Parts: sequence; C-alpha cells; structure tokens
Amino acid sequence: MRLITLISFFIIPWAVACQPQTTVVENNIQPAAWQTEAYLPLMEGKRVAAVVNHTSHIGNTHLVDSLLAMGVNLKTIFAPEHGFRGEAGAGEHIQNSTDSKTGLPIISLYGKNKKPQPDQLKDIDLVIFDIQDVGARFYTYISTMHYVMEACAEQDKQMLILDRPNPNGYYVDGPVLELEQQSFVGMHPIPVVHGLTVGELAQMINGEGWLAGGKQCALEIIKVKNYDHTDNYSLPIRPSPNLPNDHAINLYPSLCFFEGTAMSVGRGTDFPFQVVGYPDPIFATLKSTEVQPVDTFSFVPQDVPGAAMNPDHEGKRCYGLDFRNEERLSSFTLDYLMLFYKKAADLGMSNEDFFREDFFDLLAGTKKLRAQLTSGVSENEIRRSWTDDLNLYKTMRKKYLLYDDFE
Repeated sequence: MRLITLISFFIIPWAVACQPQTTVVENNIQPAAWQTEAYLPLMEGKRVAAVVNHTSHIGNTHLVDSLLAMGVNLKTIFAPEHGFRGEAGAGEHIQNSTDSKTGLPIISLYGKNKKPQPDQLKDIDLVIFDIQDVGARFYTYISTMHYVMEACAEQDKQMLILDRPNPNGYYVDGPVLELEQQSFVGMHPIPVVHGLTVGELAQMINGEGWLAGGKQCALEIIKVKNYDHTDNYSLPIRPSPNLPNDHAINLYPSLCFFEGTAMSVGRGTDFPFQVVGYPDPIFATLKSTEVQPVDTFSFVPQDVPGAAMNPDHEGKRCYGLDFRNEERLSSFTLDYLMLFYKKAADLGMSNEDFFREDFFDLLAGTKKLRAQLTSGVSENEIRRSWTDDLNLYKTMRKKYLLYDDFE
C-alpha cells in the first residue's frame, strides 16, 4: 500500500481545523477541484449552484471563492450536515442563511429539507458537488449527494462531481444494507465500507437505477489525478467535527456501531471515535487481543459547542478502551463491539439497555446483526452470513470503478 502523506488534524479547535494546512503529496495526487482547467469550460455561460462544505478547497482557498474569482456565475450554495463552513455539530439542524463573505444564499440540505426543491433549482443550469467523504455507508454526505442527483434528474439539470480520494477506499467489508433499513444514515444496498469514491458511487446510483422512479441524473465526473484504491490518503481538513484525524477516520467504520448503543465513543472529548467507554469501572477490566492489544482508559465527556452538544454521559467518568496509540486497522471489525456487549452482560445490562435498537439496526443496515450478537454467534459466523451479499456487491462495484483497484 502506497502511503500518501498529508498533514492531518489532531487535538486542535474545530474553527482552526476547518482551515486547510500546507500539504505534502507523494505521487502528486490532485483532487478534481484542483484541476480547474478540466471543469471551468463546463461552467461557461451557465448559472451554477455548489453543494460544498468546509472541505471544498483548492489548496488554501475555498472552491466557492475560487470560482467567483474566476468569473463563474455562482448563484447558490447548498450545505450538507455540519453546514457550509463546518460549524454545526452532528445531527444539528442547519438553517438557510447568507454567506457573509460572498453574499450568496446558503440553502440547507440537512434537517427538513434534504433535497433541493424545484424553486431552488429553477434558475440553475449546473450543480457542482465537491465534498470530502470517508467511505462509510452511514456518513451522510453521500446521502446528500443522492438527493441532489435525484433533484437534478427530476428538474433536468446537469450535475458535475469533483471527485476526491476515499481515505477508507482500499478495502470493502461489512454487512450489505437491506432496503427495509433504508434511512439517511444508509440509503443504498452497499456494505459498511463500500470502497468507492463519491464519483464512483454516483455512477453506481445512476447505473443501478437507485434514484426515485429509476431516473437518470445527467452526470459529469472529474477524476482525481494519480490516485488508485491502494492509496492510503490522509485528509488535509477534518471532514466533520468528530472525525479530527486520520486515526478516527480509520476507526470510524468499526466504532460507529457504538452510536447505536449505550456506550460513549468519546463525543465531548478531544478524541472522538478513538475511545469507547461507559460510566462503570467494570469496563476498565476490558482486554482485547483478538485484533490488537488496546489500553484501558477513562474519560469524561463534556459539552463542546459545534461538535458535541449534550453528549452521552456528559460529566460522568467513562471507563473503556483507548485506541489512540494503536496501529492502523487493516479492515472492519466487530471485535470491540462484541467485547463491550459481553462486558455489559457481565454488568447485568439488558439487551434493551445496551442497544438503541432502531438506530443500531439502521447503522447495521439489517436487524440480523443485533440478533446474532444477542444470540452469541461468533464473529466468523456473522461474517459468513453476509459473504454472499458482499461478493455480489464486489462484482457490481467493479462496473463503476474509475481508478485502479486494490485487487
């Protein structure tokens, strides 16, 4: 695996983390947004809307500022979860507003209005999508992309995707979503770790007829230069408030399931998605050796404006595992989830108290996983149960790849 080294964000304030840092790029990887010569001709004479957030940068300059400086007729900004400047916390509703720097209207696509409405697109010819994803099915930026594609298909608008590397794009794993569990944290029948860039996933959404009514979005994709799926890409800007660095992004597919339980994943600390804990000292006795040894640790979640408002177990000391000093995971694992579930059972915690059942099932994309965990099924057996669906997905995936694969 080639290592693409960029300076990433560690324990620094969110407002600072939204600013791009000087980057050092091996193999000269260039996100599509950097390749202005490839897409500026496509905008000539067109009224443009941009689906962007704080990750939408060309070097040290926001894409919106760059487009305006180059004379693009940019009319509207559409903002996903966390907002245009990335200032909102997870799940926080975003209000329509005006960008103080450019004077452009900002229309929220998170909250009640997840899909651009006909009147919001009536004076638009082309919609640009440029947002950094992390390659996990439940990360909502790809759900926003789906709804934008759907709106463009319904209103006969063109859509241009400026592709970016997938930091978890070097493997595919996890249960495939069953459509009865479809939600904003899982809209497509794809595994937890889907192994696609947003451009590749957009092609799949079109190609498999997943838009409402099987409509097709008029889609153009600008590819990333010098990238393939063997690359370990380090993000220059944290993609959301609670994924502060590469380690959290790497752990996210495996640890996000804890969001559907009574455990804390460190929201309200300086190290979200790098610890897991619960307010009982019995969890300080956890030992994990199946994947790799992990240190025990305690932490106290606190309210963090813009990142974790009223976090789980706020003000309580939580005991559990600290993953910050561990080696990078090479794949998705259920080991830690099973470990905490077994320890919770030792504590006398019921299944109803451990699982937030509906939300856990939405994250898993299936009700089977929770049933398997509560029945004591081994991880190997659980993995065998999703093998056929995963293999079918892998075959389908190959039709939509834009870059050389890891296999």
